Amino acid sequence: MKKIFGKTLGAILCSVIAISMFTISGKAETEIKDKYLGIQLYSVMDAMIKDPKGSIVRLTDMGYNVCELVQWGGDTKVFGLPAEEFKAFCDQKGMEIISTHSGIQEDPAKEEEIFKRWRQLFETQKACGGKYFVIPGYGVDFNVKDVQKMCDYFNRVGKLASEYGLKLGYHNHSHEYNKLKDSDQVMWEYLVENTDPEYVFFELDVYWCAMAKKDPVGYLKKYPDRIQMLHIKDDFVIGASGKLDFEAIFKEFYKNGMTDYVVEIETPGYIRDKKNPDGSKYTQEQVMDEVFKAARKSADYLKISGFPKDK
Repeated sequence: MKKIFGKTLGAILCSVIAISMFTISGKAETEIKDKYLGIQLYSVMDAMIKDPKGSIVRLTDMGYNVCELVQWGGDTKVFGLPAEEFKAFCDQKGMEIISTHSGIQEDPAKEEEIFKRWRQLFETQKACGGKYFVIPGYGVDFNVKDVQKMCDYFNRVGKLASEYGLKLGYHNHSHEYNKLKDSDQVMWEYLVENTDPEYVFFELDVYWCAMAKKDPVGYLKKYPDRIQMLHIKDDFVIGASGKLDFEAIFKEFYKNGMTDYVVEIETPGYIRDKKNPDGSKYTQEQVMDEVFKAARKSADYLKISGFPKDK
């Protein structure tokens, strides 16, 4: 098993149980409360929609103190609440909002309408106090002409974002690491190299990068100034699969002078398909409880590993 700071991954995961018990005394919680620990709220999206304030409390109780939001298409509310109210509550609970995920596909026939919606999104994010605005995915044909149009669109939207004091980013999945249809260049690398660094940055989802058989650390070395945020992700619980070298990832990211990362937890199918003893399928609330447990184990793993820096 991979060694992390002199410990095997298995030893660290076993220690998660110990720290969970130790935090009951409050001592360990005091020692790590000022460490940077971020989470993408999409991880518990269903719970956030149902009970945004209660969900924030559950996450802050685990030690998370930084978050990335999710917004959709121009909605001026944040998880059903006015942006100012949501931010005030997060401030009260010690949860700093640094970013959001949302995006609008380009449509030249509706440019005025689309850019009006972009302005609404940026105004909402500015009210939340974040500094980043990340497009979580984008539909495009994988050829040089269309991907270049995508780059040009991102540059224009990024320039608009700068008027609100925001930096526009792009979040990858695994498919962006395929080569373009009419070029030997990897699509994600083309995006990095053909967008304006003044207006566009990249949020590297380390899990999807690794699942595409690419090296997250190699990209952090190749594009040290362009990758300004990380999505820290695993099969489910961070660190449990042993598939990613999180120590090397954090080390290189910090070496580049960057600090902003968020944990993102994807809910695997086997969790959604779990059944109760009577044979009934798990309710959505039960599924979310499983994800919150994974979020706690992920937070404990990061704390024990020593990856989070002082906030």
